[in-house]
Amino acid sequence: MDLDINQYIGIFVEESKEHLQIMNDTLLELEKNPSDLGYINEIFRVAHTLKGMTGTMGFEHMANLTHEMENLLEAARSEEIEMTSEMIDLLFECFDSLDASVENVISEGKEIEEDNIELINKILSFLGKEKQVKPSTDKVEIEVDNYILDAIDKIDEGTNVYNVTITLEKECMLKSARAFIIFNELEELGEVIYSKPTVEDIEDEKFDLDFFVIFLTPEDREFLQKRLSSISEVENVKIENFNIEEYKEKEVNIIENIEESSEENKNKEEKETTISTIRKTVRVDIDRLDNLMNLVSELIIIKTRMEGLEDAVATPEMSDTIEYLERITTNLHDAVMKVRMVAIERVFNRFPRLIRDLSRELDKEIDLEMSGEETEVDRTIIDEIGDPLIHLIRNSLDHGIELPEERVEMGKDKRGTVELRAYPDGNNVVIEVADDGKGIDYKVIRDKAIEKGIIKQQEAENMSPEECIQLLFEAGFSTSEEVSDVSGRGVGLDVVRSKIESINGNIEIDTEVGKGSRFIIRIPLTLAIIQALMIKLKDEIFALPLSSISEITTINTEDIRNIQGQDIYVYRGNTIPVIRLREVLEIDMENEKEELVFVVVNKGDRQAGFVVDDLIGQQEIVIKNLGTYLNSVKYIAGATILGDGSISLIVDVNSLI
Repeated sequence: MDLDINQYIGIFVEESKEHLQIMNDTLLELEKNPSDLGYINEIFRVAHTLKGMTGTMGFEHMANLTHEMENLLEAARSEEIEMTSEMIDLLFECFDSLDASVENVISEGKEIEEDNIELINKILSFLGKEKQVKPSTDKVEIEVDNYILDAIDKIDEGTNVYNVTITLEKECMLKSARAFIIFNELEELGEVIYSKPTVEDIEDEKFDLDFFVIFLTPEDREFLQKRLSSISEVENVKIENFNIEEYKEKEVNIIENIEESSEENKNKEEKETTISTIRKTVRVDIDRLDNLMNLVSELIIIKTRMEGLEDAVATPEMSDTIEYLERITTNLHDAVMKVRMVAIERVFNRFPRLIRDLSRELDKEIDLEMSGEETEVDRTIIDEIGDPLIHLIRNSLDHGIELPEERVEMGKDKRGTVELRAYPDGNNVVIEVADDGKGIDYKVIRDKAIEKGIIKQQEAENMSPEECIQLLFEAGFSTSEEVSDVSGRGVGLDVVRSKIESINGNIEIDTEVGKGSRFIIRIPLTLAIIQALMIKLKDEIFALPLSSISEITTINTEDIRNIQGQDIYVYRGNTIPVIRLREVLEIDMENEKEELVFVVVNKGDRQAGFVVDDLIGQQEIVIKNLGTYLNSVKYIAGATILGDGSISLIVDVNSLI
């Protein structure tokens, strides 16, 4: 029977990723408690599952590796050998190989052409010898209960009952996968009512080379013999008629324990309940969710347009209808958003392994503390935030956390700590990466910036410590004296900031010399639909994201001061820059009125005031990408369609502060 694996690759990748994540997490726990049989059993279970999946898909190298991993773990859990740190390192190497192969399946549609022979030889060296296959026996001891005998007694005329013994070839490495294919073939031809060993044991590869089934089928023996013998890696198929009278007369191993039967039925019911629960969760293609979000976006645009028409057709029925549409649209939008939301754990779960490996590479002892993994954000945000977090964690380990001996001299615990936490904050999600390392000295940053020509000496003298720290985010800035595999490779924090700002987020630093540093990232829950303040600049309408606005007020022109070419205004005791949006967006300037509309916006702990011509009001808008040709337009984050069908540009607040 030929199997077209292409249609199953998507399912294989998703499930393999889930199993590998479990393996990775459990290995990290096993490293802390090498003698814990619970962890060993869990890794064994995952390796066994992956062996069956990869074998069925025809990924031979992955299947062979997981088979040998299974042998090693079996020896450890049966306490034939002791689990050591060297064995755990080897299991991590095996994990890396499997993970790389799954990534290759994603990109190339096939596993890596690497036979893993080096890893397999390492496993065999731990085992001392290859596991010997026990010889098969010709006689099968059959345990047939009354239920099966009654079922056979009541079969329709024309249905044949056979004893079928199947023997696999000695060279068959993936016995459970081959048995799976054989059982699929049998189910196409009839019904298996008894199996020795049990189906569960066969799936767990708890059999030698042969297994026995009692089989109901309308097909004759010759046809059945031909079909089963044609399956590859099957050495022999033996088919005999089932003689029900013989079993009744001899009463060979008949099981009549009612309590056991009752317990079996109970287990069956529990299993069916579990299956029923699982079936309530389905996998949905991301493209379908994106399409659904686009349709909801269009619906919101139409709703906004109808609200604009309400003034022209002002009737009670029209108002009620639009109000009802508003409720339905809002509920639909919320429902779609919940479907698209995923736990940030999906990003966080890669970091324990990263910390482990980098700690060893840097000869540092570092613990990772994570919290808020259940915090949810839109899947588009999840896809973008991973790389910036990896870079920040690398920086914390390389530049932040001191070596153990240095920490002891400073009166600290020799083990450093990196804290990674996430929590919701209104329409945003906050992610913090903190360490208890040496912190950031603003004087070092300032001097390095002068040396690199990023700022001039005169500018530096007038900068506050906070402004000096912000220089870390300037392009090309690095305090690293030499390039390493961990950090200092020419990719600085400017790339991190650019990536975060590209998803309408912002990043700030809180640091204290000798105590540690904390990078605080704020990102929106979603990039698709936001609340915005609609403003007017001359005849054009623009949108400002409401999440960036702290206050709207009016100021007098005479209260604006100019210091070194920058207009500033004293707002609630703080000096903030004044930005005339007409000027930066290159819209014809006119003589200013004495009283100006002033919109105060935030970017982390920084503030600025936008001067606008007029306010239109708050509105829910759908963000549309400007496309490839307009991506480089300065100060614009996207566009939206207004109720009258016209286009309004969305101001990129982050790029202006």
